[in-house]
Amino acid sequence: MYDDDDDDAGKSADAGRMGKAAEHLVAAFCVLATRGALNVSTSMVDDEGVDLIFHRRNSTATLAVQVKARMSDSKRVRSEGFVAFVRSQTFTPRSGLDMLFVAIDITRGAVMKAWLIPSTDYARTLGQPSSRGRYRFGASMKGETNDRWRPYRLEADELPAAVLRRLDELSPPGAAPTSDTSGSGA
Repeated sequence: MYDDDDDDAGKSADAGRMGKAAEHLVAAFCVLATRGALNVSTSMVDDEGVDLIFHRRNSTATLAVQVKARMSDSKRVRSEGFVAFVRSQTFTPRSGLDMLFVAIDITRGAVMKAWLIPSTDYARTLGQPSSRGRYRFGASMKGETNDRWRPYRLEADELPAAVLRRLDELSPPGAAPTSDTSGSGA
């Protein structure tokens, strides 16, 4: 979901529309970049914090993803920062759920940077939610940064392969290993 409010004061009227567009952009990009090796489903109702569900063709493993997007025209993204908020009421960490924080270039309609974080890893960093029931995520987009989220940061072209790797990690024991995790083909 997209929330253009960098200062946590409220949402714009277009936040839902922009968030849904960012989710579809990520989904389409991942399918295209893996030449169809990935498939993506969406939820009809988003009351459990799941926006996208990825699965690999001919596999049973699935990866639920909560998307938090920020646009390139926001103050923080322009200054190479990224801040998003996760609602505590819908955040239930588990092995098959990842958080995807993604900066979107609105002029090109493309992913700029992304952080794909297993929800259990994200949960280990959390304290109490804010008075509004939200957890804060803050990371740097600067190349030389060494913040705690740097190991999870991805360039746009790295995102599809990272999703494929996460699906491989979630595959049932004894499942045949896949040969292509590069994201370059099926």
